[in-house]
Amino acid sequence: MHVILVEDDAVLADGLVRVLGGHGMRVELLQNGSEADALLQRPGPVDVLVLDIGLPGLDGFEVVRRLRARGSQLPVLLLTARDAVEDRVRGLELGADDYLVKPFATPELVARVRALARRNAPKPSVLQMGELVLDVGAKRARVRDKVIDLSVREWAVLEYLLQHGSRVVSKQQIIDAILPWGEDVTPNAVEVYISRVRQKTADAGISIRTIRGFGYMLEPQGPESHG
Repeated sequence: MHVILVEDDAVLADGLVRVLGGHGMRVELLQNGSEADALLQRPGPVDVLVLDIGLPGLDGFEVVRRLRARGSQLPVLLLTARDAVEDRVRGLELGADDYLVKPFATPELVARVRALARRNAPKPSVLQMGELVLDVGAKRARVRDKVIDLSVREWAVLEYLLQHGSRVVSKQQIIDAILPWGEDVTPNAVEVYISRVRQKTADAGISIRTIRGFGYMLEPQGPESHG
C-alpha cells in the first residue's frame, strides 16, 4: 500500500512513518502543502493521502480543495489539532473522507488508513466459493438457484469473508471493515452474525471455521471441514 503522509511536525512525522511502515505500507513523507499539491498532480498509484491541516505553504484544506477540483478520488484522511466542529465539517465538505483529532492512538490511524484503502480498491462484481455466489452489484446471494435472504450486516460479514478467501480474519477486522466509525458493535455481536450466516449457507458447500484465539476463516467444505 502506497501512502503519502503530509505532516510538518518532524517528531510526529517520523513516528508515523515508522508505525505505518511497520504495518507493510510504503510511506512517502512531505512537510509542505505546496510540495504535496505538486506531487499529487503527477501520475502514479497512491492508495491513501494522510494530510495535516496546519501546513506551511498551502494548508491542508487548500490541498484537498485542489485535489478534488482536479477530479481525483484519492482517499484523504485529515489530521488536525483543531477540535472545532466547523473545521471538521469544512474538511469533509471540501472532499476529505475521514479525520483524526490530535493526539490520536496510532492503532486507530492504521485501521482508518486501511479502511480507506479498502473502500477505494477495485472490487469484483461477483464473489464465489463452493455453491455460494454473491452478486456484489445487485446485492444478491444465491446457493445454486436459491436466493438467500441476508440482512445488511450479514451480507457485509459474508462479503468480507469471501474477499479474504481462505485467510483468517479477526473479529475486530470484521468490525472495522463493515461498520461506520463511531458505531458501537461488540465482538459478541460479530459472533451472532457469523452464526446466522452459517445457518443460511449451511448447504452452500462452504465452512466458516472458528480459529480459536484468532478469528474466522471461510473455506470450501470438504470431508474434514468443521465449523
